[in-house]
Amino acid sequence: MTHLGELQRIPADADGDNGRNGSRRFYDAVNAVWMVKVLPGEFYVSASPDELLVTVLGSCVSACIRDPRTGIGGMNHFMLPKGDTGSWGDEQQSARYGNFAMEKLINEMLKKGCSRAGLEIKVFGGGNVIESASAIGSKNVEFVLHFLASEGLSCAAQDLGGQFPRRIQYSPATGKVIRKFLGSGDRDSVINGELEYARSLTAKPVAGEIQLFGDT
Repeated sequence: MTHLGELQRIPADADGDNGRNGSRRFYDAVNAVWMVKVLPGEFYVSASPDELLVTVLGSCVSACIRDPRTGIGGMNHFMLPKGDTGSWGDEQQSARYGNFAMEKLINEMLKKGCSRAGLEIKVFGGGNVIESASAIGSKNVEFVLHFLASEGLSCAAQDLGGQFPRRIQYSPATGKVIRKFLGSGDRDSVINGELEYARSLTAKPVAGEIQLFGDT
């Protein structure tokens, strides 16, 4: 388990209106905190200091973003780099793509009073955990770094690439993140989960859809 600078946990609103897309929230009695699990294609924004945002990443990427001034922060989790901006009408499906996931998370935070210039951004994931000629993990890494650079947003910390899945815990209140690489048993579970999610997306094609995984 590695501590990355000020990386370590995350918070959310107790009333359930957190600018989120399908997140899972449960109480961790051992650590006396609320945990919010952010799944692929989801994003979550929080302003509660007693919440941690948690996700598991294989080839997917998550951005952990907060405004230190307001204490508001959030996390997204996307599987694909970029979608066709003219093809979307379904918010649940659109967050699967990096460009939508990044824009949704940032815009939701700005609506809650955060300053764009003051955003602290940390990015994780993008491992090539699935044997595929498309190297979707590398494409996600390339996308998120290019997105931040093109938007003039600085990256405070990053842990990207490699061949292992990661478990991330993030605290918007403090900006701390804990990253843990997962072992072989967990790796298989993450890969199976991503493949299942990929199959579910393939079963619901949209205009401008791109191929998820190339031939191995």
